[in-house]
This record gives sequence, structure tokens and C-alpha cells, in this order.
Amino acid sequence: QLQLVESGGGLVLPGGSLRLSCTASRFTLDYYAIGWFRQAPGKEREGVSCISSSGGATNYADSVKGRFTISRDNAKNTVYLQMNSLKPEDTAVYYCAVQGGYGSNCHFRKTEYGSWGQGTQVTVSS
Repeated sequence: QLQLVESGGGLVLPGGSLRLSCTASRFTLDYYAIGWFRQAPGKEREGVSCISSSGGATNYADSVKGRFTISRDNAKNTVYLQMNSLKPEDTAVYYCAVQGGYGSNCHFRKTEYGSWGQGTQVTVSS
């Protein structure tokens, strides 16, 4: 089964930063748009950011605009999510996934994503 692997989560103080990584060991991500989603306890999984296959198109949830930056390094088969100015409400399990179909643009329609990773916990707390 093809699956992504997330890493980089942890416990951070409010205002701090983390960089999450999303990689795949058994297939190349080059042709796919990749999305980052998060799920807090008792809440639905929500889209955070996504990036097209070339990296030329990105989208962000309103709640993270100006604080999070998504990028990709296709040579390393990795997509990153740089998270700055973290807030307690950013606490969640963060997942990455592969967007189905042509990857020239990206969106947050969860049902069109697959190969979900196991997630990485991000906790923002003093």
C-alpha cells in the first residue's frame, strides 16, 4: 500500500515554529499535488495548505495565511510545511495526502485525496 510519512511534529510554545515534512518511500511525488490537513480532537479534518505538482500553485486556509508556508523539493521527494507564529488553536494531528487527478492545481476536497500518512502531532502550549 502506497502511503506518505509525516514527521517534524512536537510540543512548541505559542509564537514558536515547526517544520513538518511529508515524504514517500515507494513512489515519486513529482506528478502529484500534495495537501496538508489537520484534525483536532472532536473536530473534522480540515485542509491547511496544498501545493501543485510543480510548486507553482499553493492554497492556504484563512486561519493560517501569513503564518504557514508550503513548499516542495521534488529532488528529495518531500513536501514541507513551515509553521510560524503558532497558536494553541493550531494544536492537532497533521496529515499529508496525495491529491487525485492532474496536479496542476490543488484544493481541499478530502474525498479526492488518498495515500494518507499516519499523521504527526503538533501541540502548541505554554
